[in-house]
Amino acid sequence: MVATARQRGLADVLEAIVGGLALCPNTVLSRIWLVGPRTACHVCRQKGGPPEDAVALHMVASAGRSAGAGDYSRTDGRFHLFALGERKIGRVAQSGEPMLLVDLEHEPAWVADPGWVRREGVQSFAVQPLVFRGTTLGVLALFDRGILDGDGFEWLRVFADYAAVSIANARAFEEIEGLRARLEDENVYLREEVSSALQMGDFVGESPGLQKVLQQVALVAATDATVLVTGESGTGKELVARAIHDRSPRRSRAFIKVNCGAVPEGLFESEFFGHVRGAFTGAMQDRPGRFELADRGTLFLDEVGEIPLALQAKLLRVLQEQELERVGDNRTRRVNVRVIAATNRDLKAEVDAGRFRQDLYYRLSVFPVEVPPLRERREDIAPLVRHFVRESARRLNRPIASVPQRAIDVLARHAWPGNVRELQHVVERAVILWQGGPLNFPLADAGAAPPASSSPAASLPGGLLTPADLKRLERESIRAALAQCGGRIFGPAGAAALLDMKPTTLASRVKALGLEPRPHA
Repeated sequence: MVATARQRGLADVLEAIVGGLALCPNTVLSRIWLVGPRTACHVCRQKGGPPEDAVALHMVASAGRSAGAGDYSRTDGRFHLFALGERKIGRVAQSGEPMLLVDLEHEPAWVADPGWVRREGVQSFAVQPLVFRGTTLGVLALFDRGILDGDGFEWLRVFADYAAVSIANARAFEEIEGLRARLEDENVYLREEVSSALQMGDFVGESPGLQKVLQQVALVAATDATVLVTGESGTGKELVARAIHDRSPRRSRAFIKVNCGAVPEGLFESEFFGHVRGAFTGAMQDRPGRFELADRGTLFLDEVGEIPLALQAKLLRVLQEQELERVGDNRTRRVNVRVIAATNRDLKAEVDAGRFRQDLYYRLSVFPVEVPPLRERREDIAPLVRHFVRESARRLNRPIASVPQRAIDVLARHAWPGNVRELQHVVERAVILWQGGPLNFPLADAGAAPPASSSPAASLPGGLLTPADLKRLERESIRAALAQCGGRIFGPAGAAALLDMKPTTLASRVKALGLEPRPHA
């Protein structure tokens, strides 16, 4: 009993129980069957058969000393499985009452192999239920060459009680270890993501495009609907996904991110669904996948369009059924995961091209959210620049108090193919290079003056311009500025700032020249 109490792993506890009984002088064989579903038994899964979920008794430990050359350590033989109520083992488990049979030669109804009983000289057979806090965990059986009396049978009862406590404790330890391992895995993922989350902070900007996104976030956050966030690279799709999670009832649970484009094709199943020990070379221990880590939380599938076509069907099944099997395991595990997917691809075009499953596309795009590129919300550039300057200056310990308007004007004229991410990097680079004085953001393709050869005066004699030429150039310059700013005159991203004029002055010139600014889209 002391040796059993020292063990923590369930397999070690079971081996200590039957091994301790096998050391008794007259013991032929001692065995343990535990109650559980067939789907949770690796022996039953290997043997195949229907995936019955009903509980039964499964042999989990066996030890003894044979008079011949028998191997009594196997647990996968003909007596591995008993239904509750079936024969001696099943009846004791079902009733919770112990059983003692002596002089087995005269008990043919209870002896499955009379020849084995004679060869081994078995005289007694005792079965005790393993009961812990009113629940029958299984049964402990003993085949003995002597005649068990009342004292011996009562001693076996006490031994079984201690064994049940040890089994329950071992299961509790294993569950705690499993939860601890899962918590450690969650912490690893969270530590990997927390820095990027802190760098961006909350949403910055007041453009109509951004306000529309925020309205959609507020609408869908309180639900469990699957969300598809689309937009160019660097627009802040992950920030939108985090905002949905943080405003949802799942905010106290994990937000797990997986970059589908960074996962090797051969590891997709293991990454998403996990694997069991020995499932493939290098699988040294059981490992949960991202779906299990996100149970009762949110799973963010970044660049979902990169998932190979062959694996999209498996992902669809998990999304629909909320069930999965780890690689190398037949046990079905249920999960409760809210999925948010993101992509910079046109998934509808990918479906038409046969590179993305149509049913998966419709499953993911229950609630689509499109994040506009930065060039379509230029009024957000100024507040974003000031935000990034403050964050970078604080992090890099630079005493930058403000940003000149002229410097922001330079950034407002940039095309920003990399969107907010590119803007953040440009600002951080400028803060690193700052050595005092005004903060500048050198951009080769933003606000560059036209070459001298392209000047209209260059084609005139002596480089002189008539009043008519000046008026025509002014008209063309204002028209170009209005077109570049979408018809907007006022504001940091308006044509007045671009031309370095007062907005009221520009508005008067627009009216005097007969120009009609296009309404801002």
